[in-house]
Amino acid sequence: MKEIDLVYRTMFAELAQRSLDAQFHADFPLEGRFVTVPVKGRDYWYFDLPTPNGDKRSYVGPHSDEEITARVNAHKEIKDNIKERRRMVSSLRRAGLPGPDPFAGDITKALADAGLFRLRAVLIGSVAFGTYAGLLGVRLPSSAMQTGDADFAQDFAISAEVGDSLPPVLKILQSIDPGFRAVPHRSDQAKVVAFVNGKGYRVEFLTGNRGSDEHTGKPSPMPALGGASAENLRFLDYLIYEPVRTVLLHRDGVNVLVPAPERYAVHKLIVASRRLTDALGRAKADKDRSQAALLFEALVETRQGDVLADAYEEAWERGPSWQEGITSSLTRLPDSGRNALAKALGVQVEDLGRA
Repeated sequence: MKEIDLVYRTMFAELAQRSLDAQFHADFPLEGRFVTVPVKGRDYWYFDLPTPNGDKRSYVGPHSDEEITARVNAHKEIKDNIKERRRMVSSLRRAGLPGPDPFAGDITKALADAGLFRLRAVLIGSVAFGTYAGLLGVRLPSSAMQTGDADFAQDFAISAEVGDSLPPVLKILQSIDPGFRAVPHRSDQAKVVAFVNGKGYRVEFLTGNRGSDEHTGKPSPMPALGGASAENLRFLDYLIYEPVRTVLLHRDGVNVLVPAPERYAVHKLIVASRRLTDALGRAKADKDRSQAALLFEALVETRQGDVLADAYEEAWERGPSWQEGITSSLTRLPDSGRNALAKALGVQVEDLGRA
């Protein structure tokens, strides 16, 4: 696995910072002010914008997020140069770093501009996988990034407690394609977790299962998601815990939150084991394991094997159902991925998947 030239790794990191600055500048006009609000023993930044009807309060982020706090403190100094960011995106794409397909990029940008990632939602799935090349500084094959949908996740507690919301999600999506329509949930027709356009492109919202299996298959109301609910999925809480900030190489750069790559990789082992066994399910499982193997290699190649080992051990220690999913996928994992994981864990390949 080849590393990306240092010049482009540096440019990618700078673009990520500039894209966050630009989003911050757009979200929080200079005439407003930042305030600290304690919620359940933790401090959070909010932004009060004067309006004729009183201050409009928007969620900014945790006080403990050093990047957010630094931008709050430097708010009046932030300057944006959209042409320079577009030039950087073009340079990085020409250098071989992947970007999303244009439609997925436009969808993600529209939701980002509406505040989705400010509200701590996380981009997941293959669109997120495409950001790991720049984040880790390695070349990843574009074949592992192809997708026909866009998936986003948010922690239920965050959505319930943040005290802020997106505009109506359907209107945001219809600003990109008027053909988008809401898809009623199969178990509760009054709730919507997915939206689809005339070509079958699907945008879906997910959340972690809330404490037990009783919520599986049922939608959760998500107050921060502009009228959308979210599908409850097992194992998702592990995936979106402590997401990382990066940039999607689309237009002038889209600042997003994605799962930590080591968690994404381990999660894919579990997801692959739970796919349907029909032709489509097998194809998706193969893709899951391919992405996991590529990230195992990338993390070891970039000397982050200890981070991968910690994420793997956390998942393994969560119990038999997690161990069963991991073990099942390890037997079908490409050899390159198995070798990399064994190296990270400090064990022999034949000992992988043993308690």
